[in-house]
Amino acid sequence: MQTGWAPVRESNTRRSEKARRLASFSGDGEVIPTKKAVEALERLIALSNRVVLEGNNQKQADFLSRTLAEVDPAKVHDLHMIMPSVGRSEHLDIFGKGIAHKLDFSFSGPQSLRIPQLLQDGQLEIGAIHTYTELYIPALCRSQSERGADYRL
Repeated sequence: MQTGWAPVRESNTRRSEKARRLASFSGDGEVIPTKKAVEALERLIALSNRVVLEGNNQKQADFLSRTLAEVDPAKVHDLHMIMPSVGRSEHLDIFGKGIAHKLDFSFSGPQSLRIPQLLQDGQLEIGAIHTYTELYIPALCRSQSERGADYRL
């Protein structure tokens, strides 16, 4: 017997949720003022999201890693971080604060001594260790596809 009612499954759930989060933050167009960066991250990043963060070789990576380390762990936590290079102390501070829990990376450099301590303390879980290219190329393709380009590997 059919009731005539079937739940509607939205095929673009993640895209709709992302659009909802973007709409909840009133920035100035596509540019977010520096003083609102922490608030923007707290509103735009969902719990347990996968977040790609570039290493220590760019000014924006420095700014974003410091800013992410300032978010309220009650609002943003259990992130799955994907970082080609774990080179800044802030990259691991987010694990110590509970903002992130899982890490995929390729190189840890100067932070390599801290990673085992965070593992032992249960504050960090290693998801995967990749080559730099395995992490960089998909991140580049995703970035370009979000801008409307169609790059496929």
